[in-house]
Amino acid sequence: MPEKFSYGFSIWRLLWNNLGARPLRSTLSVVAIALQVFLILLIVGLTTGVMAEWANRVEGVGADIMVQSPNSSIFFAVSSAVMQESVGETIARIEGVDEVAPVLIVMDTQNFLLVYGIDYPRFNALSKGFIFRRGRPFEKPDEALADDLVAQAGGLRVGSKVTLIGHEFTISGIVEHGKGARFFVPLRSAQDHAGADKRVSIFYVRSTGDTERTRAKIVKRLPNYRIRSTAEYLTLMSSSNLPELKPFIRSMMGLGVTISFLVVLLTMHTMVLERTREIGILKALGSSRFDILRLIVGETLLIAALGIALGLTCTYGVSAVLKHAVPTLAIKIPGDWIFRSMFLGIVGAVAGALYPAYRAAQSDPVDALAYE
Repeated sequence: MPEKFSYGFSIWRLLWNNLGARPLRSTLSVVAIALQVFLILLIVGLTTGVMAEWANRVEGVGADIMVQSPNSSIFFAVSSAVMQESVGETIARIEGVDEVAPVLIVMDTQNFLLVYGIDYPRFNALSKGFIFRRGRPFEKPDEALADDLVAQAGGLRVGSKVTLIGHEFTISGIVEHGKGARFFVPLRSAQDHAGADKRVSIFYVRSTGDTERTRAKIVKRLPNYRIRSTAEYLTLMSSSNLPELKPFIRSMMGLGVTISFLVVLLTMHTMVLERTREIGILKALGSSRFDILRLIVGETLLIAALGIALGLTCTYGVSAVLKHAVPTLAIKIPGDWIFRSMFLGIVGAVAGALYPAYRAAQSDPVDALAYE
């Protein structure tokens, strides 16, 4: 056992010394693999975090059912105000419906945030109501509510002025986040400023108990509308259910693997050329082709391990900084993607080292010893 331990320790010390012989080149290889891990995890973390955070905000509204226009998207930011507000009265008369709240959804292009135009009493009745951190509900057409995260990010307080959908509003209250939008304005004000007279984007519906039966009755009464239960909507809010995101994520993965592959290939190829005589000496002393192959692949795995560790450190470090600097930005890194990024980092590095390792293993010791 002591001899095996001593041999293993000597191998790892040799590998470490080999990396130290060309510190700049080794560092570049480590950084390339770290960049691959960082790109994959940060992009996946951002997409997953945004989707999960939006799903939580939709759930926090308190509705069981959502009624939208026939061609509406699951992305509320691109939902058009095409439904007449009077449709809400039809929904309210359906058996099993407890509360209906019409909402006009407007994307504020200046702040790049959603603004909900709401009928405050009806929207508030969907759940336990807004939880006020400071201030009060809006009472005037030019007053608005802001959630605590956007208030923190923008330095907003009760009485602050903010421009939304092209008009100035006064913040009358700061509420706890998780109710759909970041800003809330009176429904009439939103309709006037958006040019959507008596039209809304969505109806949030709360049932008396049996959600599916109530939804079926609404579908029967309004067959041309898109009617989903909140539970169904939440299942759609994942990156795996959004085909538009898959090519983007795969492209970033491919880019990262390609970068690490090329950098490691160049590094290990140059290393093999520089150590031709050393490899010849090892083979002359009895080292097999497998020993040479194992030595080079082992050095590559050490580079990959350092790169993965650096990539994970950078990912969580940057995530912490972004969350502090931009409170409204949600980043959620799934555990399975950590292992995927590690696997891809190893695959890219080993793939880049295979050709140089094979070339070193096949070299003739006589030619290698004569190499200048």
